[in-house]
Amino acid sequence: MDVKKYIDSGILELYVAGQLSDNENLEVHKHALENTEVLAEIVSIENAILELSKTASPKRTYSFDSIKERILKSADVKVIDIAKKESNWSQYVGWAASVLFAAGLFYMYTQNENLKSELEVVVQENLQLEQQISDANLSLEKSNELLATIRDKNISVVPLGGQEVSPTSYAKAYWNTDQQKLFIDAQGLPEPPDGFVYQVWSLKLNPLTPTSVGLLEDFVDDENKVFALNNPNDNGSEAFGITLEPAGGSESPNLEQLYALGVVAAS
Repeated sequence: MDVKKYIDSGILELYVAGQLSDNENLEVHKHALENTEVLAEIVSIENAILELSKTASPKRTYSFDSIKERILKSADVKVIDIAKKESNWSQYVGWAASVLFAAGLFYMYTQNENLKSELEVVVQENLQLEQQISDANLSLEKSNELLATIRDKNISVVPLGGQEVSPTSYAKAYWNTDQQKLFIDAQGLPEPPDGFVYQVWSLKLNPLTPTSVGLLEDFVDDENKVFALNNPNDNGSEAFGITLEPAGGSESPNLEQLYALGVVAAS
């Protein structure tokens, strides 16, 4: 329905004036429930008619003295009985019905807005649930990938023991040379302070040559504390170490903040 064309047709004015048939009244009532612009136009027309009625009513003031003076000036005073005009109750009932109808439409509009708000809440809850399911699936995929890596016959398991800065710390490296993947199980490391991050290093021992493998990002938020990193074979890894570095990582390891270290077993 073209709402503007419907409003401009004049049918709403006839509706407020009570000049439509029952079927036409029902049709307008239906459109008003379904469309807030139609409802607003009906209320606007009713308000305009009420203001027009107030404006059209004459405002005069009479005093007893002025009436007496006019009577005395009259040469021929006639008393005419004027029958009291019957009140037009049907008009009052019509206005009352219009007011009640407008109130009913406003109530329906309010209920509709409340339902929309409740629906938006339900949609948001569903989106959050879908995100939780998606996160759970990703975590499951990560766990399956780790299990497949650990069970691979070409895997090298390297225990990393705690060092002087944190003797109780420990970690474990799972190195798959075929896939050039390195998984770090960092469950045994303490949470890094704000502004710092753990950095993993591939080490050649003679001479000591460190190469950064990657950072253990989002350490606090990672539930299983298992991180997947790339470790190309040309790194020539003979050992792995984990240091605590400023956020963003460092070009060379801070050996004073060496938390875990482990040597790759000779094959």
